[in-house]
This record gives sequence, C-alpha cells and structure tokens, in this order.
Amino acid sequence: MSVKDQLMTEVAEPLNSSGNKVTIVGIGQVGMACAFSILTQSVSSEVVLVDVMEDKLRGEMLDLQHGTAFMKNARIDASTDYSITAGSRLCVVTAGVRQRIGESRLDLVQRNTDIFKGIIPKLVEYSPNTVLLIVSNPVDILTYVAWKLSGLPKNRVIGSGTNLDSSRFRFLMSQRLGVAPTSCHGWIIGEHGDSSVPVWSGVNIAGVRLREINPSVGLPNDNENWIELHKKVVESAYEVIQLKGYTSWAIGLSVASLASALLRNTHNVHAVSTLVTGEHGIDKEVFLSLPCVLGATGVSHIVRQILTEDETKQLQKSAELMNEIQCGLKY
Repeated sequence: MSVKDQLMTEVAEPLNSSGNKVTIVGIGQVGMACAFSILTQSVSSEVVLVDVMEDKLRGEMLDLQHGTAFMKNARIDASTDYSITAGSRLCVVTAGVRQRIGESRLDLVQRNTDIFKGIIPKLVEYSPNTVLLIVSNPVDILTYVAWKLSGLPKNRVIGSGTNLDSSRFRFLMSQRLGVAPTSCHGWIIGEHGDSSVPVWSGVNIAGVRLREINPSVGLPNDNENWIELHKKVVESAYEVIQLKGYTSWAIGLSVASLASALLRNTHNVHAVSTLVTGEHGIDKEVFLSLPCVLGATGVSHIVRQILTEDETKQLQKSAELMNEIQCGLKY
C-alpha cells in the first residue's frame, strides 16, 4: 500500500473541478496580472493558463503553484492544449499582437482577428456554457469578433471595455476632491479608446451632482478645467506604457472585479463592452461599453443612463467609428 492509502481511507471520490474554473488565454503582462489578481483575491479556486509559449507557460504555472499555500490552496494548471480548459465557467482572453509602427488600426484588428480564429472556437468547444471576457485590444471590436466566432448569445460575450477607464476617472476625481475613489461616482462609456464618453451629467458625490454646483463642469467653458480629467483618462495608458513599457496591474485588478461579479452572481454594475444595438439610438451592430448588471449568465441588464444630447451624439459617433472598422474585417 502507498503512503497515501495508509494515511487516508477514501469515503467518496473527489470532484475534479471546483465549479468556478477560470481559463486565461495569453500569459503576457496583462494575462499574468489577471491571473494574479483573481488568485490573490480568491475570486476563483481553479485557474488554467493557456499559451503557445510552452517553456514560459510552465514557468509561470510553477511560479504561481509554489505560492498556493498563501492563496487558500487554489488549483493552478497550464497547457498549450485547449482540452485543459474544459468546463470553464469563465474564459478570459488577453492574447493578441501589438500595433506596429505605421500600421493602420484595421490591419491590427485583422491580425488579432486571425489569432482569435484559433482561440475562440476551441474555448467554446470545450466549455459551451462559458462566459467569454475579452481583454485584448482594441477590445470593443475584438469582443464583436469573439461574439461572431463563438456563436454564443450576446449576454455571454463581454469586453473589459471602460471598466478601467471609469476607475481611472474616479481616481482622478478623488485626487482633486480629496475623497476616496469608491465614494466618487462617475462613468466613462463608449469606446475603450480615444472616442470614449465621460458622462459628466451624472458625476456625483453622495448623490450631489457636480453640475448642480457648477453647470459648466466637464464643458470647455469651465474655469476649473474639469474636462482635463477625461483627457488624462484617455492618456493614462499611453503614459504608463511610455514610463514602464506596458500596462498590467490596473487591468488585472479590473478583470478580477468583473470575474468576481460573474462567478459569484453578485449583480454588480460595471461599464463593460456589450452589444449596444437599439441603445441610445444606435442602429449599428457594435459592441461598446455601457453600465451593465453582471451575474452568472453574463450581462443580465443594461442600465439606461439619462444622457444629455451631446453625450448621446458622442456615443453614436463612437458607434459609427467601430462600425467603419468592422466593415473591413475578414473572418
């Protein structure tokens, strides 16, 4: 008899899965930040890493496994074979290529679309009931691509969208007001990118809208220049990349918050990229960020924000930009 057999008497065969399995595709800086955040916050007790770089994949797996005693004994696996992802409740996709110097946005999207062709169908094959969470950039268009390639219902294909943009917005607001970010309420919607839309009309602290105090907040004629906060939100990623070469921790924490809402069925509201056809007068089949209620089935509701005429026009313009790029894609 083995030591294990002498040590323990088996009463029932243990289950192979925890039921909250998360797959992360792509083990670059972003993918590992997502994995680390999900594990250290105990969002999931079972994380699988997938990538094509076999040695680095094994190295990252071992490095995390060696710390499992400090992470409530989470199970961590990794493989280049997608069969390891079977039964995942959530699949987070961070894989993709960066934009080359002089490369058009359409060319970048097409290259990442070609990569997604080898990822998305395999994930759905092994986990037909999964929720797909797309993090790869440009996230809104690639979420649309993932939806088309997956065949999943729209509620189960989500982009990380402007969840991080909204967090940056709240942080910058907190710095100006001297109030904790969690007590600052403001939303960035639309594209996760240059055409994102700050909803200045709804920015508030404890229910007090800043525009009730100063009607010019967020407008060009504001003498306190609050509009600068949105400019800084848009420039934040560029600044971090210039300083350290990439962004990682903030998006990892953002993804962990989304994963928590999805796996724990909490019905938290987050700004995530979802199919927005029919919302705010948008008639194009595009994915953009709006405040969404997240639970075990993905997006259960879209919150109907009361936008100003200008905010609505900005959102519709963002939709037009996404649609223009999508029309040139080849599947």
